[in-house]
Amino acid sequence: MSKHKKKNVISDDPLLASEELYQRGIATVRGLIAPSSMRVSPTYIQIGETYARTLFIITYPRFLHTNWFSPIINIDFPIDVAYFIHPADSREVLKNLRKKSTQVQSEIHLEQESGKIRDPILETALNDIEDLRDRLQQGTEKYFRFGLYVTGYGESITDLDKIESEIEAILEAQLVYIKPATLRMEQGFASTLPLANDRLDHGNNLNTAPLSTTFPFTSSDLSSNNGILYGINRHNNSLILFDRFEMENANMVIFAKSGAGKSYAVKLEVLRSMMMGTRVIIIDPENEYKHVSDTVGGAFIKLSLNSKARINPFELPRVNESENPADIFRNQIAVLIGLLHIMLGAVTPEEDAVLERGIREAYAVRDITEHSTFEVIKHGDYPTMSDLHEILESMDGADSMAKRLEKYTEGIFAGFINKPTNVRIDNQLIVFNIRDLEDELRPIAMYLSLQFIWNEMRSNLHKRLIIVDEAWIMMQKEDAASFLFGIAKRCRKYYTGLTTITQDISDFMASRYGKPIVTNSSLQLLLKQSPASVDVITETFYLTDHEKFLLLESNVGEGIFFAGPKHVAIKVIASYSEDQIITSDPRQIIEIEEAKKELEANEEN
Repeated sequence: MSKHKKKNVISDDPLLASEELYQRGIATVRGLIAPSSMRVSPTYIQIGETYARTLFIITYPRFLHTNWFSPIINIDFPIDVAYFIHPADSREVLKNLRKKSTQVQSEIHLEQESGKIRDPILETALNDIEDLRDRLQQGTEKYFRFGLYVTGYGESITDLDKIESEIEAILEAQLVYIKPATLRMEQGFASTLPLANDRLDHGNNLNTAPLSTTFPFTSSDLSSNNGILYGINRHNNSLILFDRFEMENANMVIFAKSGAGKSYAVKLEVLRSMMMGTRVIIIDPENEYKHVSDTVGGAFIKLSLNSKARINPFELPRVNESENPADIFRNQIAVLIGLLHIMLGAVTPEEDAVLERGIREAYAVRDITEHSTFEVIKHGDYPTMSDLHEILESMDGADSMAKRLEKYTEGIFAGFINKPTNVRIDNQLIVFNIRDLEDELRPIAMYLSLQFIWNEMRSNLHKRLIIVDEAWIMMQKEDAASFLFGIAKRCRKYYTGLTTITQDISDFMASRYGKPIVTNSSLQLLLKQSPASVDVITETFYLTDHEKFLLLESNVGEGIFFAGPKHVAIKVIASYSEDQIITSDPRQIIEIEEAKKELEANEEN
């Protein structure tokens, strides 16, 4: 008697027979998920109300670049993609390659004997065969038979035609050619189901290197457990969470055209960094950060000829236990000479020597030397630019410099830079605003502010961000650019990160300090670029053509975020509350101000 009971035989037991009949009437899972109907056509398959068409790749170019298949993965159509990788026996492949090499060499030899000119196609084929033979023999490459199938879905045949033409256009631009699985649509559809069954069985021979380029998910991941949210990874929609202070330095450069969203991105970082306890100091040339400062209760320091805020460049920082007062004093003299170069213009080497002596005498008049204890000196006890002017007037060889300096002490710019310091920066957010200064004074004010900030950094160690907006203004002056580079190089020791922002990449990189500032920044944010500047950006950051076009075609707040060796395509996003604080859109700002006035009027009533 057979050990296996046939399934169509009903048991003699009445209870078992009833159970078997009941089970036959229950709907199976396969029956539930199966379509109501299925139609197989030579050029498509209709599954219920949905149409499907399978395409397969028939040929590849000689070279494939990494991530070439990513545009198909990210296409805005419903598709299924199947990869079938069948390893080949290297011994058989080497045997076939040897035969093929012999054939090609023979063809080349015959053409040479008949007097024909060299055939580049044959020579290239021979070089490729020999190169592949070497790598297979050395074990650095393997050989595979690779099938790549794509099934697209639509609500009509017209949709299928549209999907096919778009996929074809994307791939043929990269010299990859496809064709539909005509007369084999059922096998093609079955091959792209998640069953690991290659029913279509159409492959191309590829070795390891080109096969590795077909892997579509090559976007970097910048998510970590610490730091703040910078934006969304446009490749895989993951969060870009990052702590810049965990890098080898916390410096950052931001390049973007006007209106690309660079100030928006910076203000968003400022808000989120402050929530993590970071102190922020901003040099603001265009009044971009006043609303943020007012919202969070920051200090907004307006530097102008009529402002009450004053910074005396002769003030010295406090000396830490590890620092030598003499070194601090000499460094301060060098910083002052750099500032005076910007103020006076061209200075000869002889005048430089006179200028140094004049600065030392200005300090000596106030009984300040390199051996003084700077902590006990009050703001009003330091010399001012007026003191230096008087000393230069009495020194031989300083007449020209004294006359040029006079406009800052007694002339049209008097009061701006020759008064004792009355500014304090004990707030979590400090904004130095220089919008109302004349263009000639802006580089001086930026240098002066940075000098003041630098002294504060050295005196009080805190986790800080220093943000220099429109940094190209400083890069136009050699001494200012040098000072900015000095801060970028040394601020890591004081737990500080420097952010330089510019929309004029050409002016920034024209300075000999432009490239060093970029290379001394572990983070770079590139937003939308203009066609005039994108080539400079491409050359500076070694961008691919794809990344170059991405910057040209990006929307506001989109670009590329570099963090050390990794970089990702980023989209900066903010919550509604954050957007109300950081927006730079004039229309939105007017609406916010009107809403405030209306609210205040209602409260008064």
